[in-house]
Amino acid sequence: PMQLGHTNIRVKDLGLSERFYTQALGLNVVSRRENGVNLSAREHSQELVLREIGPRDKEAEVKSVGTNHLAWEMASFDDLQAICHQLMSTGIKLTRIRSVSYAVGVYFSDPDGNSNEVYFEDVEAFRRGPEEGEYHRKLEGVSV
Repeated sequence: PMQLGHTNIRVKDLGLSERFYTQALGLNVVSRRENGVNLSAREHSQELVLREIGPRDKEAEVKSVGTNHLAWEMASFDDLQAICHQLMSTGIKLTRIRSVSYAVGVYFSDPDGNSNEVYFEDVEAFRRGPEEGEYHRKLEGVSV
């Protein structure tokens, strides 16, 4: 991994948590979705994702306020593909692949069950703004 890219936290009150991180730490809102907000100290990305737990969440998730996953940013799409193959070759089960217009993330758990994500974010595509659909490249030989 290039760096720890962002932390995703489940919260009970999205508005309260957003105010805390924007007012206390000076983070900026980068984007919003129905049950979450992406915050950043930088202009082009996100370091903190707040996700409000709610009635559509699984019972275990509703009880799990706190860290959702650690996200490890890869320097390139090819690096993401390589680390996925490395994880699979060592017997680590990949649990989810998430693709949006500007990024692809792959999820897995550590031995204690803590969720991790390795991902590549296309900064230029992010700057153009969110679009519908998946990232234009597909991971080859990677499955959950």
